[in-house]
Amino acid sequence: MIVRIMGEGQVEIGAADIDVLNELDSELEAAIESGDETDFRTKLHALLDKVRHVGKALPDDSLEPSELILPPADASIEEVREMLGDTGLIPG
Repeated sequence: MIVRIMGEGQVEIGAADIDVLNELDSELEAAIESGDETDFRTKLHALLDKVRHVGKALPDDSLEPSELILPPADASIEEVREMLGDTGLIPG
């Protein structure tokens, strides 16, 4: 799966890592629903950090289509809420 983190570039995520990313995505959704800014910020950073850790960075000049777009680390709760689909940020 090719993932773009807004403002950072693209990474390739292996299928084996999708489950843990979905778990972090669910925790982020819960933090958004609760409206807890501190918890939201913690969960967003945890998700992005995990994507950066497990993902293999693609070259800056790569033109691969992104299957998933994640918000930047400084996104607001409202911005991320608008990006959420029926399945969260990361489709299962």
